[in-house]
Amino acid sequence: MVSVSSQPVVPTALKILIAGGFGVGKTTMVGSVSEVTPLATEEHITAAGRRVDDLRGVEKKVSTTVALDFGRITISPELVLYLFGTPGQDRFWFMWDDLSSGALGAVVLADTRRLDTSFAAVDFFESRGIPFAVGVNCFDGRREVDAEQVRQALDLAPTVPVLLCDVRQRQSSKELLLAVLGAARRKMEARLVAAGLRPG
Repeated sequence: MVSVSSQPVVPTALKILIAGGFGVGKTTMVGSVSEVTPLATEEHITAAGRRVDDLRGVEKKVSTTVALDFGRITISPELVLYLFGTPGQDRFWFMWDDLSSGALGAVVLADTRRLDTSFAAVDFFESRGIPFAVGVNCFDGRREVDAEQVRQALDLAPTVPVLLCDVRQRQSSKELLLAVLGAARRKMEARLVAAGLRPG
């Protein structure tokens, strides 16, 4: 009898970014859904930072991400999802290009109290052709708007998923990630159709 040596399975890694404005819940989302203790680069907000960062609506915030957040979800032995939370302040946006390299898709978190802070992230992913979903983080359970109102306010294409969520809840964060994976799958299928590799 010939024995077959089992080779270790090297999982395929998928990369998802969690982006949005300052204080919208990116670090919280990574922490709520990651199977490992997330890597976070949180630092205290200093008096100097308060002078340059837009803290309206989040005046009580005492710490901020200065580089990235990192978490992991194992889908199967063959598939691992890596989550990268981006810094939200304008002065750290230079890191977004590096963080987005090789990303399958992204979540853009939005706070309806400061919806304008989501425009930069939406523009970033649209301009690079990276599929994304918008998660409207309903702080303290408030649902003062519906998904369609947010879609119109952010001028989103009908193909962009928009979900009301609470990223403190693991299930809510998982639903956002599933929406991103669905958007990425639809984009890939559209490319295959356009290339004539799949019937339309």
